[in-house]
Amino acid sequence: MNRLRPTCRVVRALLALLALLALTPCAVPNGAAASSAATLSAGAVASPDRYGALAAREVLRAGGNAVDAAVATGFALAVTYPEAGNLGGGGFMTLYVNGHAYFLDYRETAPAKAGAAMYLDARGEPIANLSLVGNLSVGVPGTVRGMAEAHRRFGSLSWARDLAPAIRYAHRGFLVTAQLIGIRDDSRAPFEGVTNFDRSFAAMQAGKLFRQPALARTLERIAKGGDQEFYEGPTADLLIAQMAHGPTAGLITREDLARYRAVWREPVRERWNSYEVITAPPPSSGGIALLQLLRMKQDAAPLFRGVVLNSPQYMHLTAEIEKRVFADRAEYLGDPDFVKVPVGELLSDEYLARRAAEIDASKPSPLAAIQPGLERGDRDKPQTTHYSIVDRWGNAVSNTYTLNGWFGAGVVVEGAGFLLNDEMDDFSVKPGVPNQYGVVGGDANAIAPYKRPLSSMTPTILTENGRVAMVIGTPGGSRIFTSLFQVLADVYDFGLALQPALAQLRFHHQLLPESTMFSEPYAPFDSALVDGLAQRGYRVEAQDFNGDIEAIQIIGNSPLAAADPRARGVAMIVR
Repeated sequence: MNRLRPTCRVVRALLALLALLALTPCAVPNGAAASSAATLSAGAVASPDRYGALAAREVLRAGGNAVDAAVATGFALAVTYPEAGNLGGGGFMTLYVNGHAYFLDYRETAPAKAGAAMYLDARGEPIANLSLVGNLSVGVPGTVRGMAEAHRRFGSLSWARDLAPAIRYAHRGFLVTAQLIGIRDDSRAPFEGVTNFDRSFAAMQAGKLFRQPALARTLERIAKGGDQEFYEGPTADLLIAQMAHGPTAGLITREDLARYRAVWREPVRERWNSYEVITAPPPSSGGIALLQLLRMKQDAAPLFRGVVLNSPQYMHLTAEIEKRVFADRAEYLGDPDFVKVPVGELLSDEYLARRAAEIDASKPSPLAAIQPGLERGDRDKPQTTHYSIVDRWGNAVSNTYTLNGWFGAGVVVEGAGFLLNDEMDDFSVKPGVPNQYGVVGGDANAIAPYKRPLSSMTPTILTENGRVAMVIGTPGGSRIFTSLFQVLADVYDFGLALQPALAQLRFHHQLLPESTMFSEPYAPFDSALVDGLAQRGYRVEAQDFNGDIEAIQIIGNSPLAAADPRARGVAMIVR
């Protein structure tokens, strides 16, 4: 009987192993793309401030990949963009790494002691500001664990290296802008006498360096001990101690922190034109809503043919689509760990074609005709922040995270130097009671222990033939996906370059208030536009919020980064 010699057996075993590895997708340690065809001429970042952009550039130039840069930017903004960048909040991250799409949910969760009636008085009515300000409004933070989870899976540089820019900014200080001072001054009134906000941030002055030594020490501990330090170490001790300070005690316990997990979910992926849109699944309502908008407009193409961009007729047709999306979205959407979400049905070709066929081309469809019902449960505030990153290997990260309101709950963890979120307000405080945006809450988004509140955050990546074509996202609460829809339509349907597309006026309609079109401060509607909308049955209402879309478009193998002119964002190409 013939036997293979040992050398032959080893060779054949190695060949078999190599064949198996060739068929198995895996992360490339240095962040290089799976195929050299995806290699770009440079990396790029679009960040809500210059320090976040500089942190990404530093890490990319050090050989880090898009995930390293996203971690660096996320922690840097916790220092230099305190109104929304954070350690004490949470968010969503859409990734495209080595030709594969991923989605990371690091949204905050309700503490174990939270309950559906926790913000109601003895008569069952909501208590003003209780879900917005102070310790009781705080959900279990997810940001640090989310960043660590992304880094563990895909980072190529060390964790400490990625945190180095943030630590430096906290120690040495950053130059405060007039915009940041304006936001602070507009936001601080509800915090006065209730939280310790002024103790930390009253000293900020425009044009001056602002140093945060306590935050620097916290970042150094996290750089050394990882996310476990934040959730189970000295920083956790400080956070729990903070829950007992102030007029209202918070609910977060050591067990809440220790059991918090960031969750890898399947992103929502659908074809649109020649692109695959990779975006946020539940507990975000935004990804499904964005895809419904894009594909219903595609189905209604005959109605849009020849209609001028941002004309009264264009805005009317878009509002007809938007109101159907708002009627659908939170009727069916919530935390998928608590609620069954019919994603496939909501995005089916037949369903969207039928919804598009309902559009009235001349006047607003009456509210009673829009089924299945009213918008339920999305209480997201516009004071979120977003950044977009690509590396030279063609990997991409689209990240949206938040404290909810500007500066969150207004509570600074004493001795640790970071702000806590007021994310509990994103739940339905009481079913049927409209929130500050006229949005009605429902049982699907009621408060429950460990539940994640519904969100509109929509970090999105478009690919074409397996290569990244666009990385995009924005703050804006319920305006997020309507804003992203407009920019994507401007670029891909109307052929605008990215920066002019970001500079276009934006509008918003959300079913309620009925037949209302919202404008923005950056580009108010002129009288002719207001008159044209009035002739079609709309009234115009000015909102006080401008968006802040940060986007990167890939043309050929070259990235083009653009920051929204409405804010203090900075875009950089990194060679």
